[in-house]
Amino acid sequence: MSSNESIMSKINQFRDDRNWRQFHNEKDLAISISIEASELLELFQWKSSTEVKDKKLSRIKEELADVLIYSYMMADNLDLDVEEIISEKLKLNEKKYPVDKAKNKNDKYTEL
Repeated sequence: MSSNESIMSKINQFRDDRNWRQFHNEKDLAISISIEASELLELFQWKSSTEVKDKKLSRIKEELADVLIYSYMMADNLDLDVEEIISEKLKLNEKKYPVDKAKNKNDKYTEL
């Protein structure tokens, strides 16, 4: 069992023990991902990255875990392999952001 399968098994067990599958459709999972990402972002509002990392790392971990859990659940609902879709996206990004044009730059691919 890969680490992705193992973590997905734990997530599904937690969900199934509470009979929450009925609430975890793709629309509501997408909403939940956005809400949790906003909660993560809120930690940084009006503060420097260093300040938040130094003072709120445990909260960062909690909110990031929520984003990842809902993301894994959505992938599972859609029968998507997380490693595969990330690999595919990285290949697309390699084309959009070739090293010779993108290195040391933070421009969007349309501006390279």
